[in-house]
Amino acid sequence: MKSLAKRKNSLANPKNQIALFNSGVFANGELPIFKQKVSESNQYPLKPNKLEIFQVNLGYMCNQVCAHCHVDAGPDRKEIMTTETMQLCLNKLKESGATTLDLTGGAPEMNPNFRWFVEEASKIGVKDFIVRSNLTILRANKKYYDLPEFFKKHNIHVVSSLPFYKKGKTDKQRGDGVFDASIEALKELNKVGYGITGTGLKLDLVFNPSGAFLPGNQSELEQEFKKALKEDFNISFNHLFAITNLPISRFLEFLVASENYEDYMDELVDAYNPEAVKNVMCKNTISIDWNGNLYDCDFNQQLNLKVATQGTHLSEFDLDALQKRDIVVSQHCYGCTAGAGSSCQGTISD
Repeated sequence: MKSLAKRKNSLANPKNQIALFNSGVFANGELPIFKQKVSESNQYPLKPNKLEIFQVNLGYMCNQVCAHCHVDAGPDRKEIMTTETMQLCLNKLKESGATTLDLTGGAPEMNPNFRWFVEEASKIGVKDFIVRSNLTILRANKKYYDLPEFFKKHNIHVVSSLPFYKKGKTDKQRGDGVFDASIEALKELNKVGYGITGTGLKLDLVFNPSGAFLPGNQSELEQEFKKALKEDFNISFNHLFAITNLPISRFLEFLVASENYEDYMDELVDAYNPEAVKNVMCKNTISIDWNGNLYDCDFNQQLNLKVATQGTHLSEFDLDALQKRDIVVSQHCYGCTAGAGSSCQGTISD
């Protein structure tokens, strides 16, 4: 059997990632199968609740190449959602009765039809409109400088990544100059009212640990970030989401290369929380990739684990079948159920 260190060059292939999950190569013995762990609390198979969120990946193109990125995004990625697929998203969103449209990427703003999509979505009355921004895109090029005003016009909930409130840790994870550009972007968002009490314009930050460990207490981290950003830069925001890094894609490559994979997986299993299973994001969310394929979550999207229904594309969208499906799980799901749990909205249990 190959050592874990020799596997890192093959981990770009989702099939190889899944094979690694199931290989049983762990320092402290074989990893318990996730579905068996969930069965112990009578929660398997996982079944969806009412569909509330359409999470749409507009493409894997990004102006950054972050060390922990589970999407493997970057400037060289060419996968971009077309207007035809965007229109199909809007049609099925309206048909489904879901109330939230959550746009992600890569950098979703880099899709050339991003603004058209937002404007068309606004016309159909989306109640909660989220854009997941890496912040630096707002300062990357003059054509993006007016995005804070555009976000404000459409009352978009901006969820922005910021690994830390200090330059060193942020640049180490995301690249040189990212922290300074992020601070400037946050100031521009504050300037138009985002994160300011009474404006109704929501600005939330996302924290991912920089290494092979779980995030700390979300509430305590939020207060720490708020104090530091206010004192150092006079920046305000609403909430901080602490999200566990899942062992897939680039973060999995990092774990293997740094010889932390076994310990990290053991840590996730040891921290397994059956209460967190009740609120995992796959229960009320459908993830849609740039090509219109359907997944239970965006982590499954990166592993090419499509929904367990006969129709797996937007063109075959069947709300009744989706509501009755079994949610597809694998070993990476330990990341969403460790400790206080993790979702795109941060921790999910007390």
